[in-house]
Amino acid sequence: MNRKTLLTPDYSRRGALKTLGLGAGALAATTAMPGFVQAQSSAPIRIGFQVHRTGIGASYGRWYDRTSQAAVKRINDAGGINGRMVELVAEDDGTDPKRGAEVIEKFATQSNCDIAFGTLFSHVVIGSAPRAGELKLPYFVVSEGHHVASGMLNRYTLQPGITDVKSQVQAMAPFVAENLGKKVCMIFPDFAFGHDHRDYFAKAFEAQGGTVNALIAIPPTETSFTKYFPQIPRDTEVIYHVMTGPAVLTFVKELGEFFGPSRPELFGYIDSLEAVDMASPGLEFLEGSYMWEGNPRYAQADQTEYDKAYREAVGVDDNGASVSDARDVSTYAHMFGCWETLNVIKAGMEAADYQGPQDRAALIEAVEAMSDMPAGADHPQGAKVFNGKTHQVFGHQYISKVEDGRLNVVHTTSIEDTLYEDEVDYTTRSF
Repeated sequence: MNRKTLLTPDYSRRGALKTLGLGAGALAATTAMPGFVQAQSSAPIRIGFQVHRTGIGASYGRWYDRTSQAAVKRINDAGGINGRMVELVAEDDGTDPKRGAEVIEKFATQSNCDIAFGTLFSHVVIGSAPRAGELKLPYFVVSEGHHVASGMLNRYTLQPGITDVKSQVQAMAPFVAENLGKKVCMIFPDFAFGHDHRDYFAKAFEAQGGTVNALIAIPPTETSFTKYFPQIPRDTEVIYHVMTGPAVLTFVKELGEFFGPSRPELFGYIDSLEAVDMASPGLEFLEGSYMWEGNPRYAQADQTEYDKAYREAVGVDDNGASVSDARDVSTYAHMFGCWETLNVIKAGMEAADYQGPQDRAALIEAVEAMSDMPAGADHPQGAKVFNGKTHQVFGHQYISKVEDGRLNVVHTTSIEDTLYEDEVDYTTRSF
C-alpha cells in the first residue's frame, strides 16, 4: 500500500452513497409506505454484538463488552447516530466458529440488527464472515488476524479499529533482531492467529538477517506446557511467545520454572499476559523481558488526555485494572478496538445518512472512503490510516519492557513501519 495514494474521507458523497445503497425494491417499498422511513428512523440502531462470553476468549469478551458498553453510552450521550440511540444486542458465540455463524444468522433474521460487530478470535471470524456475506450483513470485526486484508473474506467484513498481525510483526521484527538476538524460537497457538505469527514474523525476521530455529505450535485448549519446552533448541537467543486463552498464566509460570535464572531473551505478545496481573507470583522472571502492546496497559509518563478520558469512561485505572477491583486486570492491549470501531461505525453511518438495512451497502462504501483517523477521543490508542481497498486499518505499535513489575514503553513504531502491499481490492467486488 502506497501511503501517498490514501485519501481523506469524502463525506460530500453522502447523498450519492445513500442512493447507491437503495435498491429498486427498497425504493419501491419506501414510496409505497410513506411512514416507513420516519418510523424506522425513530427506532434504535441495533448493533449485533458477537461476544466471547464463554470458551477460551471469555476474558477478552468480558472486557470487550465493558468497553463497548462505555463507547455506546458516550455515543448516546452525544445524541446517538443520526439522531437515533444505539442498542447493543449481545449474543455469546462461545469462542466457537460454528456457533459464531449461528449468531450472525440470528442477528440478521431474528434480532433485526443493522450490523454485526465485535469478534476477536480469528477462527471465529473466519467461521462467521461467510454467513455475514451471504446475509449481506455488515460485519465489523475487532480481531488481529490477517484474514480480512488477505482477501479470503468478503466485502461485508471490515476491520477498521485494530491492526492485524502482519503489520504488527513487520514493525516488531527489526527491534527484535537489532536488540535481542538473531536466533528465535517461536511458541504460538495452533490456530489461524498463531499461524499468522508463524508465517509473517518468520518472513519479516529473516529479512532482518535473523533465523527462526524452531516453531512450536500448542493446541489452544492446552492447560500444561512443560512438555513442549524441551523442543526449544539450545542455541536459542530469543523466545518469541504469543499464547492466548485461560491458561496463559500457567504457560508463563512454567516457562520460568523450566529455565530458572538463565533464560534466553524473551519477546512476547501481551496476549500471553492479557488480563493477568504482572505482580502474580511466578512472573518475577519476566523482569527485563519485552512485550508488544497494542495499547500500553500502564499509563505512561507522557499519557495523553484522551487516554486518560478513555480509561475513566471504561473504568480502568493507571495500572490497567478495574477501578472497582485492582485484581481484575483488563485486556487493555486489544479492547480499545471496540471503542474505536464503534466510532468508525458512527462516522460511517453519518456519512452515508444511514436510515436502515437498505443503506448497508452505502455504509460500507462510506467506511471504504475513509483514510486518516487522527488520534483523539474517538481513537485514543493513536492515529491510524484505513485502507478502504483491503478493509484493514494501520496504526502505531508499542514495545514495552518489564521494569519493576510494570510495562514501560521503550519503542513506538511509525505507521509507515506497518504498511504492506495490498493483497485484495474489496471495492471491486459486488454487493
